[in-house]
Amino acid sequence: MQTWTIRAEPVTGPDVDSVMRQYFTEMGRRVLGRSATEAEMRAVLADDPHRDLGPPRGEFLVARDAGGGFLGCAGVRLLGGSPATAELKRMYVDPAGRGAGLGRGLLVAVEEAARRLGATRIVCETNTGLTEARALYTRYGYEETAPYEGHGKADHWYAKTLA
Repeated sequence: MQTWTIRAEPVTGPDVDSVMRQYFTEMGRRVLGRSATEAEMRAVLADDPHRDLGPPRGEFLVARDAGGGFLGCAGVRLLGGSPATAELKRMYVDPAGRGAGLGRGLLVAVEEAARRLGATRIVCETNTGLTEARALYTRYGYEETAPYEGHGKADHWYAKTLA
C-alpha cells in the first residue's frame, strides 16, 4: 500500500535547504566515504545550483508521508543545448522511504514532468557507489551513454527515450 505522495514544490521552498543537506550528506557518505563538509556543500551548489529545477524549464518533486514528513525528492530540468533533452537531478530517497517503491515513483514522476516540459529524452548521471540508483535506472529502461555536461563525481551516465 502506497503511504506517500509526490508533488511539485517550489525549489526555493522552506524545506529545500534541509532536503539538500540530507541529499549531500548521503552523497558524501556514499561517494566520498565520509560526510561532506559545509564548504564542499557550498561549492557543489555554486557549481551546479538547483534553482533551475523549477518553472519554466524545470520541476522539483518532493515525496512526503501521510503526515507531511519528507521522504524523498527528484528534480528535472531542460538542458540548455537541447531543449528536447531533460536531465534528472538530485534524486534522493530518505532511508525511511526505501523499500516501498518510492524510487520508482519518483522516477515515473520525473519522466512525466520531463514530458510536460516538452522533452523527448531524459539523461542522468550517477556514481559507481550508488548501486541502487544504477540498478533502478537500468530496470526502468535507461541505458548507459556517453558523458554529457555533467558535474562532480559522476562516472556513469544514462539516457532514456521518452515515449
